[in-house]
Amino acid sequence: MKGTSSPANISTRLQRIAKLAKEAPQMVFTTLAHHIDVELLHEAYRRTRKNAAVGVDGQTAEEYAKNLEENLQSLLNRFKTGTYKAPPVRRVHIPKGGGSAKTRPIGVPTFEDKVLQRAVTMVLEAVYEQDFLNCSYGFRPGRSAHQALEVLWQGTKEMYSCWVLEIDIKDFFGTLSFNHLRNFLDQRVRDGVLRRAIDKWLKAGVLEEGEVKYPETGTPQGGVASPLLANIYLHEVMDKWFETTVKPRLDEPAYMIRYADDSAT
Repeated sequence: MKGTSSPANISTRLQRIAKLAKEAPQMVFTTLAHHIDVELLHEAYRRTRKNAAVGVDGQTAEEYAKNLEENLQSLLNRFKTGTYKAPPVRRVHIPKGGGSAKTRPIGVPTFEDKVLQRAVTMVLEAVYEQDFLNCSYGFRPGRSAHQALEVLWQGTKEMYSCWVLEIDIKDFFGTLSFNHLRNFLDQRVRDGVLRRAIDKWLKAGVLEEGEVKYPETGTPQGGVASPLLANIYLHEVMDKWFETTVKPRLDEPAYMIRYADDSAT
C-alpha cells in the first residue's frame, strides 16, 4: 500500500460524503467508518504536523514513520474493532500573549492519536461543513480571522449606526458538556465506530504533574478533533439560536460573526 495514497482520490471520496450531506440535510449517517481505510490514514498522516510536541508516550513523528505501514494498519485494525485505547493528553500551559500573565492549558495527544483524530475529523468535516452557517469562521477550512473581520467591516458600513458587542466564552473548551455534545452528534452522526472513538477521546484523561485526571466536562484544547467538536456544539447552542430566534425579533439588521481567537491545533 506504500506510496498509493492520493490526496486527489481522498478529496473525491470526501466530496461524495459532502454531496450526500448537502442533498439530505435531515439525514442521520449511520455508516461512515468504512471511509476510513489505510489510504485515508496515509493522508491523515501527511496532514499531521511532524514537528509538534510529543505526547505521553514520547514518540516522535520520525519514530512513528520508521514502521509507517505496519503502524497505520495496526491503528486501523484497532480503530475498526474498538480495541483502540485513547492515551491521556499531556497538559502544558502556554502564555496567552497580549501582555497577559495568564496561561492557556493545551492538551498534547500522542502522534498516533493525532493521526486517527485527523482521519475522523476529515470524514466528519465533510458532513458538518454542509450544516454550519456562514456566521461561523473559527477552525473551518478555507476561513480565517481576516475574513471574519472583513465581513464585520462590510456589515457595519452598510448601517447608519450600530452596536458592536464582543462576547468571550470563558474556558469553553474546558466546560463543554459531554451529554449535550452526544445529543447534538446524534442528530447527524450515529456511526458506532466513530462515536466510540470520540467518546474515548473525551474520557481519555489529562496527564499533568505526573497525575492523570479525568475531567467530567470539556474537550482538550490542542486535540485535533476538538475544534470540530466545539463547532458542532456552538452551531447548536449559539449559531442556530441567533439565526432562528434572535434575528427575526429585531427591527434592524443584525450580524453575528463567531470566531475563536485561540488556535487549538
